[in-house]
Amino acid sequence: MKHFFLVMILSFLCCNDAENNVEASKDYSKIHTEALAFCQKEGFDENYYFLVDLSIHSGKNRFFIYDFKTKKVVDKNLVTHGSCDQFEENPTKWEKVRFDNRVDSHCSMKGKYKIGNRDYSSWGINVKYWLYGLEESNKSAVKRVVVLHSWNAVKNNEVYPKFAPLSWGCPAVSNEFMEKLDTRLQKSEKPVLLWIVE
Repeated sequence: MKHFFLVMILSFLCCNDAENNVEASKDYSKIHTEALAFCQKEGFDENYYFLVDLSIHSGKNRFFIYDFKTKKVVDKNLVTHGSCDQFEENPTKWEKVRFDNRVDSHCSMKGKYKIGNRDYSSWGINVKYWLYGLEESNKSAVKRVVVLHSWNAVKNNEVYPKFAPLSWGCPAVSNEFMEKLDTRLQKSEKPVLLWIVE
C-alpha cells in the first residue's frame, strides 16, 4: 500500500513538473538562427532580441530575452495577449490566442517588429516603446497603437493555472520586467527585434 501511494505521488510530481516546463522542451534554434540573420541583414542589434511565444499558456513565462552571443535565454516573464473580441464573440480568449491586424480588433498580431522610439505611457511605469510591424500580419501596429508597455495588472511571476490579464493587442508585461527591458533598450545603439510567434 505504501508503495502504491509513493508511485502515485511521484507520478503526480513528474506530470506536474512536465506541465510547468512545456516551454523548456521547445526547440527555438531555427527561430533564433533566423532572427540573427534578420538582425544582421537589416542592421538591427546583434546582441539580443525579444521572442514572444503566444502558444504558451498566458500564466507561464512566454516573453524571452535571447542573447545571440551566449546562445541562451537570459531572462523571461509573463506577457499579455489580445482579447480579440470586437468583431465576433471569443469565448476561448483566455485560453487561445487569435490573430488579426484589423484596426480596433483588439487581437494580437504575430510577426517581426522593429522596436521604435521610447515614449510616455499612461500605463505601468509610464514608459512605452512604439512597435513597427514588418510583415503583412502586423503592419497596422502603429495605427492600432499596439506598443510594448507595462501594466500593474500583470504579475512578475508565473500564475499558472490562472491566466494573465487580456490586452487590446499590446504585449504588456509587469512593471518590474519592463524596467529591465527599458534599461536594455536605452543602451541599444541599433533597433531591437521583437518577434511574436505561436
